Amino acid sequence: MELARITSRGRTTIPKKIREAANLREGDMIAFKVEGDHVVVRKVIAGADAYWQGFSKVLNEWVSREDEEAWRDL
Repeated sequence: MELARITSRGRTTIPKKIREAANLREGDMIAFKVEGDHVVVRKVIAGADAYWQGFSKVLNEWVSREDEEAWRDL
């Protein structure tokens, strides 16, 4: 088990061991789901999840470095 703290802005860091084990890389999309008292986080694989396929065009609009910088502090 790895621990991470949530900041006052609701941010956290996924520990390196967890990122490596889940093969998470910069720019990957992750999904959150609440199951009882657990939060499940999973990697979204483009094209493999029908629900997310509908969002792909919209999400791809926000992939530039400028967009990342603009949204970073929200």
